[in-house]
Amino acid sequence: MTDGTVYKAGWRLDDIHWERFDPARIAPGMIEAVKAAALVEYNAPAYVAYLARVFGGAPEAIADFTCWGDEEAQHGLALGRWAEMADPTWNFQSAFTRFQHGYRPPHFASDDTVSVRGSRRGEMIARCVVESGTSSYYSAIRDATDEPVLKEIAGRIAADEFRHYKLFFDTLHAQAEPDLPFWRKLLVALGRINESDDDELAYAYYCANVAPEDETAKPYDRAAYAKASFQKSGRIYRQHHIRKLVQMVAQAIGAKPQGRTTEAAAALMWHIFRLRAGRTSAATA
Repeated sequence: MTDGTVYKAGWRLDDIHWERFDPARIAPGMIEAVKAAALVEYNAPAYVAYLARVFGGAPEAIADFTCWGDEEAQHGLALGRWAEMADPTWNFQSAFTRFQHGYRPPHFASDDTVSVRGSRRGEMIARCVVESGTSSYYSAIRDATDEPVLKEIAGRIAADEFRHYKLFFDTLHAQAEPDLPFWRKLLVALGRINESDDDELAYAYYCANVAPEDETAKPYDRAAYAKASFQKSGRIYRQHHIRKLVQMVAQAIGAKPQGRTTEAAAALMWHIFRLRAGRTSAATA
């Protein structure tokens, strides 16, 4: 259950109550999930560079994206510091350097100024999907963990991610481009959801949890490590987290967040999560 604390924007690492850390209260599998999340969050500045190309000539939007990237990087630092406390043998910066070297999607390296989603509006819909997922994920961690410092970090990050969703949602509707038809919005959203099995999360999990000296014995396999990542992170969710996620995505594409179709989609997604995470009905209860 959430502790009801409301966190404001603009927090710093020194605001976290690190002295409350209690390793005895860390749930199995949580360290592996947090390590991977730290790498993905800390890599946000690479995405800022991509957004700056797509939104060239829009300095206010780029300034907002830069602030977003700074906050995301801070999330990575907070999660990485916690993971190093939970596992003193782990080095966050070394793991991140390895991840950054190996994860280089084409649109990060390209000079193309057109979004891979086809338009600025499409790009912002994709970002809303991501922020829907991250806000729900960190809310789930906050509610699932009994470790005081991780609960606080997750609560702070979840609050930031909800604000980030609003940033991208507002930017979406501020574009001078013609609105996209609903079917196109839906395809962008579904496409971004399907990318949850891409190399970003899988490779982050691999770099975070497989030591460099073990690479020969345990070579990277995207499907295998995407599954391993999901089995750790997917178990954290509860049904209301998935429902909120789907409602936020629905709002981004112009559907009714409280409509019957959205409720059905949320129920279906929850069922899929349970199956993919290997959760039984008993465990869910």
